[in-house]
Amino acid sequence: MKASHRYTYLTLITLKKLISHLSVRSKHKLSIYLGKILCNFFRIRRRVAEKNLKRAFPNWPKKKIHLTLEKAYIFFSNNLINFISFPYSWKNIQFSVSGEEFLEDSFAGGKGIIMITGHFGSWEILGKWLGDYADLFVGIAFKQKNSGAHRFFIEQRELSNTKHIFKRESFDKMYNVLQQNGILGLVSDQDASKRGVFVNFFNIPASTPKGVALFHINKKAPMVFATCVQTGLLKYKIEFIPILCKIKTIEYITQEYTQTLESYIKKFPEQYFWFHRRWKTVKV
Repeated sequence: MKASHRYTYLTLITLKKLISHLSVRSKHKLSIYLGKILCNFFRIRRRVAEKNLKRAFPNWPKKKIHLTLEKAYIFFSNNLINFISFPYSWKNIQFSVSGEEFLEDSFAGGKGIIMITGHFGSWEILGKWLGDYADLFVGIAFKQKNSGAHRFFIEQRELSNTKHIFKRESFDKMYNVLQQNGILGLVSDQDASKRGVFVNFFNIPASTPKGVALFHINKKAPMVFATCVQTGLLKYKIEFIPILCKIKTIEYITQEYTQTLESYIKKFPEQYFWFHRRWKTVKV
C-alpha cells in the first residue's frame, strides 16, 4: 500500500474513533454543519448536482433547487458520518419494513434474489439490514483507486455480514451467489458509458448498467427493488418491490426498475445522490 493510501486509512480509522461515540443529536448537528460547508464553501461537485437537479426538475424555481441541493449535501453528510461510525451508529435504530414477504416468496423458488437499488436514501443502512437478514448477501462493488479508502469501506460493510464481489471479477462468482439461493445486490444507477443500455431517467436517455437484466435473463432469478428512506433520527423505512417484466429484454427490464427508482426520488429528492454525472454519456 502506498504511503499516501496508508495515511488515508489511518485518517479514516481516527475519524471513526472520534465520531463513533458522539451522541445521535451531536452527529445530526455535525451533519448539518458539514453539509452546509460542502454546499456553500467547498462546493464539491456542486455544479454537477445543480445541473442534474435542473434537468430532473426543469420547472422548479431557483430557490427550490438551491434548498434541495443544500438538503442533499446534509443528507449525504449524515450518511457518511453514520457509515464511518459503523457499528456504533446502529444502536437503537428502528426499522419499518414493507414487502418482506416478497423476499420470502423469492427464496422459496431456490434461485436466489437479484436485489436492485440506487444511490438513494440510506443505502449503507439497507446493506446492514440485508446482511443481518440473509444467510448470504453479496454486493457487487467498485474497487476504490485509493487502497486505504478501499480497505476501510470494505471493513465497514463487512461488519454487517455483507460480502463483496468486485466489478470485472468472474461472472461465475456472481452467478454462484444466486445458485446458493443468496441475495446478489447491485446499485444500478450510475452512467455506464457506451457499454450500457439507454433508458429514460426523468425523460432523458441515460446510459445504465446491463447487469441486472443479464442476470435475470440468464438465471431466471427474481428481481426485487429495495429502498431505505430515513424518516427521522434513527428511523428508517425499508421497502421491497418485485420487478415483474412480461417482456424479457435488457432495455425493458432496465427501464422498469429505473422508473421505480425515479418514483422514489420524486418523493424524496433530497435523499438522492445527485453528485455523479448521471447523463454523462450522450445517446447518439
